Amino acid sequence: MSTHLADAAEDLTVEGPSATFTYRRIGPRGGIPLVLLNRVRGTLDWWDPEFLDHLAAAHDVIVFDNVGTGYTTGTPRDSVEGLADGTVEFLESLGLAQVDLLGWTLGGTVAQHLARTRPHLVRKLVVAAANPGGTVPGAPDPDPEVRATMTKPEVTGDDLVFLFFPGTDTGRAAGYAHLARVATRLATGRPDVSQAAAMGQIAAIGKDAAIPFEQVRTDLESIKQPVLYATGIQDAMIPALASYTAVQHISDATLVAYSDAGHAFLFQHAKDFAAQVTAFLAG
Repeated sequence: MSTHLADAAEDLTVEGPSATFTYRRIGPRGGIPLVLLNRVRGTLDWWDPEFLDHLAAAHDVIVFDNVGTGYTTGTPRDSVEGLADGTVEFLESLGLAQVDLLGWTLGGTVAQHLARTRPHLVRKLVVAAANPGGTVPGAPDPDPEVRATMTKPEVTGDDLVFLFFPGTDTGRAAGYAHLARVATRLATGRPDVSQAAAMGQIAAIGKDAAIPFEQVRTDLESIKQPVLYATGIQDAMIPALASYTAVQHISDATLVAYSDAGHAFLFQHAKDFAAQVTAFLAG
């Protein structure tokens, strides 16, 4: 039996113009909510409950599925702009005038877009294992095995451990521990991410990758909110250089790096990173 409070959070729904959004809300109400934006192929059921529990000890935490993904109805989006619009639709449907955002991987890119284009909506921003948008000078070429694994029609647990955690004994152990923690929700969860939604998200990444760095730099310089950037040094999907590059062009940014972790450092170091987030949001 799960001992995580997040596993008991009920599924809630709210009607938007283009979708019925499903979300979960945990932690104390009041103040500025912390809204989490998910990865490619991620649904509500894939958020690590240990990480959510640590965040919810001090925050009103909201997780949701974007339009056409997982539990939420509608037509899947295929661009960062489309995913950002879906996020705004969800927040407005809940009547939230201002939020803190924590975006992981593709969700982090979407969160940065929102911080630039809807500055009144975003108070503070946490970007976890995400590309700042477009090309990053000096970044290594993508690993063909990573790309092939990420775009498989069916991604297995072993695939996720390969993509998200280092290939060390410690890294693999952390990966399978993460899979064990999300198993409670996955065992009873209803939807998976459709192939159309997954390919739309991957298309969004491809479009974003084509943006020249001159535009990326301008976009980063336009972000005026405080930003906490975080990365795993052994990230096989998005090199840590992307985070290091981004913070050089944001006026109020902090960088946290985990030397023994990869793309899912936030689950490998759930308690520590949640403490980092809490301190950042309170500061």
